[in-house]
Amino acid sequence: MSKEKSLVIVESPAKARTISKFLGSGYTVEASIGHIRDLPQGAKELPEKYKKEPWAYLGVNVEQDFQPVYIVPTDKKKHVTRLKQLLKDCKDLYLATDEDREGEAISWHLHEVLSPKVPVHRLVFHEITREAIANALASPRQIDEALVRAQETRRILDRLYGYDVSQLLWKKVGPKLSAGRVQSVAVRLIVDRERERMEFHSATYADLLATLAPQDGDPFEASMVSYQGRKLPSGKDFDAATGKIKNDELLLLNETEAIALAEKLKSADFSVKSIEVKPFKERPKPPFTTSTLQQEANRKLGYTARRTMQIAQSLYENGYITYMRTDSTTLSKEAVKAARDLVQQEYGDDFLHPEERSYSTKVKNAQEAHEAIRPAGHPFELPQNLRDRLNDEQYRLFDMIWKRTVACQMADARKRRVTVTIEAEQAVFQASGTTIEFEGFLRAYVEGSDNPQEALAKQEVLLPAMEENQRLSCNSLDAKVHTTQPPARFTEATLTRTLEEKGIGRPSTYASIIDTIQNRDYVFKKGSALVPSWTAFSVIRLLEEHLASLVDYDFTAQMEDYLDEISRNERGFRDYLQSFYFADQTGLKPLLESKVQEIDPRVTSRFSLGFPADGEHREEVFVRVGRYGPFIEQGERKASIQDMLPPDEINLSKALELLDEAAKGDQPLGYCPDTGKPVYIKTGRFGPYVQLGHPDEGEKPKNAGLLKGMSVDDISLDVALKLLSLPRDLGVHPEMNEPVVVSNGRFGPYVKCDKETRSLPADLSPLDVTFEQALHLLAQPKAVGRGRGAKKEPLKTFDASPVTNTAVQLLEGRYGPYVTDGETNASLPRETKPEELTFEQALDLLAARAAAGGSKRKKAKKAPAKKAAAKKAAKKTTKKSAKKTAKKNPGT
Repeated sequence: MSKEKSLVIVESPAKARTISKFLGSGYTVEASIGHIRDLPQGAKELPEKYKKEPWAYLGVNVEQDFQPVYIVPTDKKKHVTRLKQLLKDCKDLYLATDEDREGEAISWHLHEVLSPKVPVHRLVFHEITREAIANALASPRQIDEALVRAQETRRILDRLYGYDVSQLLWKKVGPKLSAGRVQSVAVRLIVDRERERMEFHSATYADLLATLAPQDGDPFEASMVSYQGRKLPSGKDFDAATGKIKNDELLLLNETEAIALAEKLKSADFSVKSIEVKPFKERPKPPFTTSTLQQEANRKLGYTARRTMQIAQSLYENGYITYMRTDSTTLSKEAVKAARDLVQQEYGDDFLHPEERSYSTKVKNAQEAHEAIRPAGHPFELPQNLRDRLNDEQYRLFDMIWKRTVACQMADARKRRVTVTIEAEQAVFQASGTTIEFEGFLRAYVEGSDNPQEALAKQEVLLPAMEENQRLSCNSLDAKVHTTQPPARFTEATLTRTLEEKGIGRPSTYASIIDTIQNRDYVFKKGSALVPSWTAFSVIRLLEEHLASLVDYDFTAQMEDYLDEISRNERGFRDYLQSFYFADQTGLKPLLESKVQEIDPRVTSRFSLGFPADGEHREEVFVRVGRYGPFIEQGERKASIQDMLPPDEINLSKALELLDEAAKGDQPLGYCPDTGKPVYIKTGRFGPYVQLGHPDEGEKPKNAGLLKGMSVDDISLDVALKLLSLPRDLGVHPEMNEPVVVSNGRFGPYVKCDKETRSLPADLSPLDVTFEQALHLLAQPKAVGRGRGAKKEPLKTFDASPVTNTAVQLLEGRYGPYVTDGETNASLPRETKPEELTFEQALDLLAARAAAGGSKRKKAKKAPAKKAAAKKAAKKTTKKSAKKTAKKNPGT
């Protein structure tokens, strides 16, 4: 039997579906579904012959040239078998994975595992269009071994760093912590910024704001900039560490002085001293790289870095944009022509820059292996033409990429800045205005704004026509008080930009790094700001004091330089790994061995807040990071620190307040009349709660959280006892003959009878609900949603599966969210947020699950007669017991 077909392997099913549209019947396109081989994740995956080796936990033979031990994960074995079977019937093999380190490594591993006996070709392309695929087929290449070695070195380096340093953190800080070559440096950046905020001393200063107007002209605002020849300060003129003014020659006014000066100047004559007009130009920004796309999508669309990459991946794999992992700002000649043609077509010749624009990347360690991110193909598709083919998120991101790409070939915007200086006795005021003379590229794209026209209106600050020496009327003159602000915390966008500027990490890793530091509880979000936890403080202190090079910004950036040299065949990868791991004094292994004994976890996990100046307790106050979270400590006194409380808000006074509150928790509100046990109100990691009894009494004391909207001040003994009474029986349902119970649960308070549950409305408290009110609620039809008593509707419904022709659904299951196509179920990975799941991701998950011999939806089997009877009897007994309980405790 002759072999007539060629096998093409790509990473994902979505990419496979798109490419198969451009290839004829002579090609079989299949997905590898990511990596088919990797380092073992644990001892169970390690081949038996290596398990007793001292390096076994690493999965890398550090004693023999850092030889990695690769294994095919269990969930990939069936799929590998399928790929081998497909290859048997094909005349040649095309490896069409992405053209970056990871993609090259996937192709290399496929070649190693499949051991093809037929010709092998490496296909590379930056966009998935008919023309790009045809060009790739016409000029295939070999696997780039240098690129593979660079990826392998990076993977081994991350394993050595991650496994060895993480184990140190488990011993010295707490369980389940992790360290990483880029991850730990990113955490240090965030911790350093929080330290700056904690050391910051605010300053207050005042100035005057006048509302002035020329005769028959519109009013405008002007700020006082000097008085009696002395300039007034701005925020940058104060020392952040002390709050004091840096230059004593500046005139520092307080609020009282500013009010008095305003009163004095209200009767003064205001006149125009000078008018300065400065024309200037604004150039368009370069087309997107991975990091600038993430930053702009975060600012403009509110997407997280991970979400941006997920959407961009789906756009790339479906042929709408070029490859989305790039640090290059260059465009191909065809792309430049496509952009310039669109400028003429959509905006006219006046908006086209006279010459083709080119952009160079200024980022440290830039690879420039790919083009910038742009619309695929040429001519570019207009966004409005794709509206029916893209979901809302895809459309908004594509529209942003399209506009940025087109704008980069447009004319400069021409603006004019007008500065008017005004005198009033010995005071000088200034007003500034900006007018747009010619919109240029701003007609298409304004950075940070989703609406260019609206943004242009905001950019213009118009001043009325004025002349020198012209008299102005003063409509109002007010004192304005300003307070200096601490440095802003990082957002995902600013952290990404800073990492890139410092040459740390790669664009492809930023989204996963930001996810990891949040999943490991090093960082949490307050709005869009990234806030470090006290655990992060403890880990960074340990690394800075004992393993400083591992979180040194320059050292980490230099590692990227070395890895890039390896990818260019300019440096041997084994020599570099040998030096990194074994070098005397500076190598990771000797460094860890010498430091493990000297690190005192009690020191690295304790942060002084100072000594109280007065009061009963004068001992030093500390924040301590324990194995179960941070807490305040002063001598024998301790107090929990609530989760999500930023470190810069915990100063000495706040700590003493928490300690005093905790001390009050040791004094009972009163005693339970039924048990005689004391009732306490306490504060834990998750906020305040009430507790019945004390742990010293033998059994775990009952506790209950406060209801939504309650504060500690609302809790009396009566309220505390009512909270502790939950769940409470209200009585027996007259028709169902089952107890009616009110509880406070994950989704809020609810009533329950047998299997029927109903959420309580917001105006009905579980502490006061009556039996009659509960019966009325239970008589209502179930609400649709995710709360108690809600019908389990799909969280999302997608298009029909190409495999089963049934709508793909995202459902909430007993063990978390999962997707189903009617035949196969696939759980969502922990790092994937249900609300961010796309159709393409759902199909990829289902394909991966099916390839691994996935979970099929099972039809319910009828229980054997004996088992069914036993279950029925048990249920009957349980019901009788519940009825007796209900009769003993009649409802209120």
